[in-house]
Amino acid sequence: MARRSKIVSPAPPSLPDPIPARKSRRLGLYAPYVLLLAGVAVWSLFWVIARNQASSRLDAAAQQLRAAGYEASWSERTVGGYPFRLDVTLTDARLRDPSGWEIETPRLEAEAYMHALGHWVMAAPQGLSFARPRGGVVNVRGKLIQASLSQLDKTPPKFSFFGRKLVFAPAAGAQPFALSSADKVEMHLLSGPNDQGAVLLRVDDGKAGPSGLFARVAGDRPISLIWDSTLTKMSAFKGPGWTNAARAWSQAGGQINVRQAGVTAGDALIGVEPATLGVGFDGRLKGALDVSLKQAPRAFTALGQDGTLPPDVAAAAAAVAGVRQGNGDVARAVLSFEAGRTTFGPVAIGPAPRAF
Repeated sequence: MARRSKIVSPAPPSLPDPIPARKSRRLGLYAPYVLLLAGVAVWSLFWVIARNQASSRLDAAAQQLRAAGYEASWSERTVGGYPFRLDVTLTDARLRDPSGWEIETPRLEAEAYMHALGHWVMAAPQGLSFARPRGGVVNVRGKLIQASLSQLDKTPPKFSFFGRKLVFAPAAGAQPFALSSADKVEMHLLSGPNDQGAVLLRVDDGKAGPSGLFARVAGDRPISLIWDSTLTKMSAFKGPGWTNAARAWSQAGGQINVRQAGVTAGDALIGVEPATLGVGFDGRLKGALDVSLKQAPRAFTALGQDGTLPPDVAAAAAAVAGVRQGNGDVARAVLSFEAGRTTFGPVAIGPAPRAF
């Protein structure tokens, strides 16, 4: 019997052993955190440099003011706001100019964002006080006392003051202040084209103080004020301190272009037509304003009664106003500033206002 041969299946081809998976590199896992820490370190260094520069510039500005005859001081300074702001807080901040005007606040807070270090916003949350050279100190409190400062590379820089629900209280022994309160007070200073600057002052819904001209004329009725003007040749406004800069500006031929001005005190009204004024070598205004006055005789009489004007001068000005208003209640006249004097029509009523 034939022997059957055994069939043997061929062996499958052999494959190389698989390469073991490599362990993931830990650098890729930690890289984002490393970059984040590096960014934080760089940003922190940038913030510290900015903080130190802010402190140095504040010290330098104070030193320049002192060299110009001002008094600038504070009892304590702190700088914070990390990481996205610079917050500068001055305790017992005080600034006094050579003529005797002074402003002081127990706490001044200033803030600028790191991406806009040229724009500062300031606030006096505990109020402020200002001293008049002859009238004494007036304390100011309010719902909002805030200011902003920017465009420091321009002349003038952009400055704005905002006051809301303000209350004015003369300190003990000080002379009365014209206002006891005001719903809104705004002042703006900014640069414009053609080497110009602009000044705007506005007071809305004010109340007269307990005595003085406004109290006699307005009583309990509201008082408002507006002054809107532009100034030419602002690039000449340079020098150490206000007086030197204003004198250089005046000598260069700088002028004040009055666009709108007026005061409303109850029934009394002073309106000013657009005009151009200058400043003389003595620092006093020169030029003329066409004015319209409502209740002018009453206002001049009040000026004589409270001692602002000599009684005979007040009586003469009241007589001129009475003639100019005729049968109506609005007098139109020219208010002139010349040779250091202010005249209302033909009546000299006092020195011209001083700019410096």
